[in-house]
Amino acid sequence: MSLLEKILVPLDGSEHSLHALEKALQIAKKFEGKITLIYVYSVRVGSFAITPIQVYSYVQDFRKYGKDILTDGEKQVKAEGVQVETILKEGHIVEEILKTSREGNFDLIVIGARGISKLKEFFLGSVSHGVTTHAPCPVLVVK
Repeated sequence: MSLLEKILVPLDGSEHSLHALEKALQIAKKFEGKITLIYVYSVRVGSFAITPIQVYSYVQDFRKYGKDILTDGEKQVKAEGVQVETILKEGHIVEEILKTSREGNFDLIVIGARGISKLKEFFLGSVSHGVTTHAPCPVLVVK
């Protein structure tokens, strides 16, 4: 059994998350590991006056975007001959990544240093920082 058998890779479509996937692939190939790709989307309606139909439409858009990112990542991993599975979740991004890592008993999380929105990270706090601070396993942050 490998020390790095189960690797969790959060994706968001950013350049940093794609670099994290590349690094996770190198590790998985070296240690005969399996990669699980996760995309977490968060729907915040706030105080805007929108209808339930509009909320449903936004959720569907987020889900489709996440599925597309996971499909692209899955193709990349399979092309390298590495086992892969995907997870699409709704919720608080950091909390869902941490919950998945605990429940799945992952050996390593490989995450991009920055996500899709640098301004959003400044105001809401960095996902990579939240994951590294509270993860139940080692975390590799990739630039």
